[in-house]
Parts: sequence; C-alpha cells; structure tokens
Amino acid sequence: MINSLSVSILKSNSMNLKGTTTDGRMDTLGADQLNTLQSITVSRRLNQIDRIRAKGIGDHISLPQLVVCGAQSAGKSSVLEGITGLPFPRQDGVCTKFATEIILRHTQNEISITASIIPHNGRTAATADELRNYRRRLSGYDELPETINDAACCMGIRGFVGSGDSAPAFSADVLRIEVVGDVGLHLTVVDLPGLVSVENEEHDAHDIKLVEDLVDSYLQSSRTIILAVVQATNDIATQPIIQRARHFDRAGERTVGIITKPDLINKGTEGRIALLTNNLDSTRLKHGFFLLKNPSPQQLEEGISLSERKRQEADFFRSPPWREHGIDLSRVGVDRLQPFLQSLLGDHIERELPKVCAEVRLLLDKTKVQLQDLGQERSTVSEQRFFLSKLSMDFVGLIQAALDGTYQHIASDFFGYDENGISRNRLRGQIHTLNSLFADYMRDKSQKRKMGRVPIDDLFESSANSEEDRAKEDKYDHSADADEPFYMNETEFDLWIKKIYRNTRGLELPGNYNNAFLTELFHEQSSRWPAIAKRHIHRVHEETSTFVTRALAHVVREEHIRRDIHKILDRSLQSNLDTALDELRNLCDDERAQLITYNHYYTDNIQKARHDRANTILEHALQSVSDDWGKIHVSNTPHDLAKLLGSLQNHVVVNMEQQACEEAKAGLAAYYKVDMKTFVDNVCRQVVERHIVRNLRHLFTPTDVLAFSDEEVELIASEPNSRQDRRKELKILEKHLEESFFELRS
Repeated sequence: MINSLSVSILKSNSMNLKGTTTDGRMDTLGADQLNTLQSITVSRRLNQIDRIRAKGIGDHISLPQLVVCGAQSAGKSSVLEGITGLPFPRQDGVCTKFATEIILRHTQNEISITASIIPHNGRTAATADELRNYRRRLSGYDELPETINDAACCMGIRGFVGSGDSAPAFSADVLRIEVVGDVGLHLTVVDLPGLVSVENEEHDAHDIKLVEDLVDSYLQSSRTIILAVVQATNDIATQPIIQRARHFDRAGERTVGIITKPDLINKGTEGRIALLTNNLDSTRLKHGFFLLKNPSPQQLEEGISLSERKRQEADFFRSPPWREHGIDLSRVGVDRLQPFLQSLLGDHIERELPKVCAEVRLLLDKTKVQLQDLGQERSTVSEQRFFLSKLSMDFVGLIQAALDGTYQHIASDFFGYDENGISRNRLRGQIHTLNSLFADYMRDKSQKRKMGRVPIDDLFESSANSEEDRAKEDKYDHSADADEPFYMNETEFDLWIKKIYRNTRGLELPGNYNNAFLTELFHEQSSRWPAIAKRHIHRVHEETSTFVTRALAHVVREEHIRRDIHKILDRSLQSNLDTALDELRNLCDDERAQLITYNHYYTDNIQKARHDRANTILEHALQSVSDDWGKIHVSNTPHDLAKLLGSLQNHVVVNMEQQACEEAKAGLAAYYKVDMKTFVDNVCRQVVERHIVRNLRHLFTPTDVLAFSDEEVELIASEPNSRQDRRKELKILEKHLEESFFELRS
C-alpha cells in the first residue's frame, strides 16, 4: 500500500503569507495577521501528522496528502515547481515512470537532500529489502536527474541499465526525496505518473493498467486532495483524470482542477477557458478550477526564476483577450493557488484528524490483540520452559474443572453452551451419560438369550432427555451387530436350559443339579458382556480424547506447539486405553471363573422366585376346585380340606428333570441380575474411572515440563524466525501507535 502523506502549503515563520485582491493590491494588515494565524494552526496540525508519519504510521493508516495527477505532458512538473518553488528535473519524462514523493521541511539549518525507495507490496522479500536499502544523500538539486535514473535502474524499469525489453515501463515503487533546511515551505506532495490514453510503442496495455492502478490507489483514499491537472487545449469534460476524480470523489470535496497551457489554445476560445476558470461551464467542480501559465521550454532552459515566472504569469492574464472575458483573477496564477490550497488543506486536516485519531486507536487495539495472540516472547530455553509450564497449568485447570464438574469459575466460554443449548465440553456430565447408557444397555440387552423382544425405540426411554443423549443412544444400538441377543419364547428358553442340564449332569440324584449347570448357564448368558464393555471403554476413550483435543486448542493457540504437545498426549491417552482394556480383561476373566456372591439380594431373589412359583401353583389349584356353581367354598371340614389338597397334589411337578430346570432357571435369573450390576459398577469404577478418567489429570503437568530435556523444550516451544520478526514489528508498531495516539490527543 502506498504510504499516506500529509501536506501543507506553508511559508516559514520568517516568510509571512500575504493575500492579494483581484487587482493585485496587498490586503490590510489584519488579513495578513489572520493568514499568519491560520498558517500557525495548520502548521501545528501538519507537524502532528508529520511526526506520526515519521513513525511509519502512514504505512498502515491513510493520512492527509496532496497528489498532482493528470495525463502525460499535461504540465504537472511545472505546476509542482510553481507550488513548491523547487526546480523539478525534466529529463525525458523519467519522473513520470513512478510516483515521486517530495517532502519539504523548513528549518534554519543548511539544506540536506536524501533519496530513498519505498517498495510496493508485490515485490519479493529479497527485492523489497534491496530497494529499502537504497539511500542516497544529494549535495544539490543538480544531482536529482542522476538520482532518478539510479532509482529507475533499481526498480528495473524498461530502458534503464540492468533491465531488459520485457521489463515494465512503469513501477509501483515510490521514490521519496526529502529536503530539510531553509526551503521556506512545509510541504509533502506526490507527483504521480501521467495517465496514458492509448497504447503505443513504449506503453502497452499492461503498462497503462499499471499506471491507472497506481493513480487509483492514491485517489481512492478519502484523505487525498486531488490536484487534477488538465491542458486548456483539450476538452476538459472528457479528460480521464477529471472522470477518475469524480469516480472517487463524488461529492467533489477534495478535488481542485488546474488548467495549464492557456497560451497554446486557438485564438477565440479564451471565453470557454474563462467560463471554466469561473466555474460557470458545464464541467464544474465544487472547488472549481485554477488557471496557470507554465513557463515555455525556452524559458525553462534559460532558467527563469520563480518571481519572474509569477510576474510574467500575472501580465499574461491582465492582457487582452483574457481581460475582456471577466476572468476571476483570484483563480488565476500560482500566487492565488498557494493560499487556496493552504486554506483547503487546513480545513481538510481539521476534518480528517479526528478520524485519523480514531483509526490509530483502533489499529492500536488490534495490534495489542495480535501481540496477545502471539503469546509471550520465548527466545531462551528458560523462557520456553516457563511458557510450557504455564500452558500445562492452564490445561490441568481445565481438566480438573471438567472432571470435578465445577464449570462456573473457570473458562466460562469453554464450558458454555452452544446455539443448540448443548455444552460439549462438560466432560463429567458426558461420562455420566455414557455410563448410564451402558448400564441401561447391560440391563436390557446384555443377555445372550432373551425371552420376548423390547422395541428399540423404547430401550432407553428412561435416559433419553436431549438430542445429545439420543445421539449417544445411537452408539449403543447394536441391532445390526452379529452378537445381538437371540430372542426366543419361553418354551424355547426352557428347552435350552434342559439341554444344558442334560449336558452337565453328574452324580447328583434326579431333581437336583450341580454347580456346573448354573455356571454354564451364566457363562453362556453373560458371554456378550466383554464385547459390550469393550465398546463402552472405546466410547469413553473417544469422548475423553475429543475433549482433550478441544481443551488443548483452547489453551494453546499456536498450531505447531499444539501439534507437538498433542503427540505427547496421544501416547498417554493410548497408554490409558491399553491399561483400561487390560483391567477389563481381568474383570471378564473373573466372570468366567466359579460363581461367587455374598450379596443377600441373590437369596432374596431366589426366595421371591420360589414364592412367586408357589403362589402360581396355589392359584391354579384353587381355580380347578369348584362346586356346581363354579365357585369354591373352603372350610376346615375334612371334606373341603381333602378336596383342596387333592387339587394341589395334581399340580405338583413329578418330572424331576423339569424340577431341576425350574430351580436353575430361578437361580440363573437371580445371579445374573446381581452379578450384572456388580460388573457394571466394576467397569465404571475400576476401568473407566481408574484408568481413563482419573489419569487425565496427569497427561500434561508442570512436573512433566520440568522433566523435559532442553532439546525437547526447544523443539516444542521455540518460535519460528518469522514469528519472532512479527513480534518485533508489532512491538515497534504498538510503541509508535501509542506515541502517535498521545500526539494526536495533545
């Protein structure tokens, strides 16, 4: 982006500006003093702009500036010379090959001239550094042509030493010429390359586009005062610079038209130029036009002085035919242009300065945020280790809060709710949900053989309270798995029990069964537990791993550091999973061993099953004992008692095999219920909590950081050179912005 430049047309304190009337007489002393006071005000504002520009703020924020632009050969160089009083070089149009910023600063010291180059953003880093390193001190103005030639060579412009035929005819780089000393002016002005209307042997379409883009980059800034230079010999309304100025400055608040070369127009057309100068023609500008007569080539070659130029210019417009057309002499000549620009620029600076101040404040805030995003500086191993220790403390804090379920006092943004009202980072709640779903699934669908079929939609009705829960339930829907329960009716279930009974009979008497019978029934029914529990462990591992990734991303903003730390965490998480699966295998091995329980609920369930069976037998017996009216009347008479006992005797199971199977069926149901609850608790406590959840606190601790070698610390936490350079740039910019903001507020 082209540097923004502030501008003022000011005489030094020793050179008071004096206004003139339309007939050339001096104004009163009061007007002279008023102009001086205005100059002092504008000078103070301009000095503020200059000081913040000297800090490089103009590279980031557009500052008030004055640009001279127009078509090639429109007389821009002569206009610049008239405004500044400096002899701008005219060496075969070289100045129009790139933008030239002329900076004049009046002091009481001897004049010093310095030239430098500002590379444009499209340059490579190496070329940009080479151009920035160009700096030349000039002993006088006579060295300007040579300096401009050197700059063109450095920029690689076509036709200069070191450039080929394929080189561009123009450059977006900027030559800056700074003149400090007894120059009588405080001024910064930009001379832009002239617009090219048609392609020719020297300028192709690419060159024309480059110039247009360069000019537009200046004109589009709302803080640019446009001095649109047009030739009197051309149709002003169709001039490209007028059209471009209107495009970027629709209100016309910052455009001043400057008409040159009135001495070259056809005789009899002076009236049209007079109307333009008086802003009465069809082409009008809010700030109107100024009419200047530039020195002729012969006069320039003879070295005409500035005072002589002004005298001849005044005589030219007082002579016929200009005098007859009632031309407004306040809009004629460089003497009138200078104070007008001073007043216009003063108003422009006063209007734009609050906006500049606000933008400086905004950029300062953004710079501070960028510095914060870069993190603390860490050029040494100790700084890097401290940096990692701080990250680990923040990480452990998030983990601890997530496991304890205390989300109110730390990282509220991390533990907050999303737009759907879900908080995906509240890990303890997520683990509770997964464990509950695991317990529900074990209770309802963990049997190898199951009587009847429970609709899947009703399976988790008790625990499904949110979309998030229902999403987790889907993970536990194993309807497509090969090891789903085998559903059967009661007869089929009884046949399976009878088959196992026959295969496990030992020396026991009929109607009894040995321990192997119940053990084999249970092992067969619980054979799906290991697979179900293993899937649950993997789901908890996935949930915790995802949480760890999000927690690390919240704490560590630098991607390369986050990536290296994540490798360490992945190894620990995998180790936790491996030990959890080992623990699960131990639990499953215990389930495959001899049945053992001291839980009184087992005996309670056995007794309850026997009572239920006895009640069923009694109910059936009573229903079969009835009199002629279909009712039973039981009394303590021998006849009624004998009748009841006879009915009960008819319902006694005399099949000893069936008796043993019924008893084993009740024992299986009782033991399965008790042991299943124990297994679920053991998996949740001894596997999930002990090996996966609890160990999260030890993934990445300050103690781990202290144990890292210097090489490991440097490998993880060292900053890339680009990041170090960026921090230095931002720190310098932050310092300059703070100073500039204070400067503008003073």
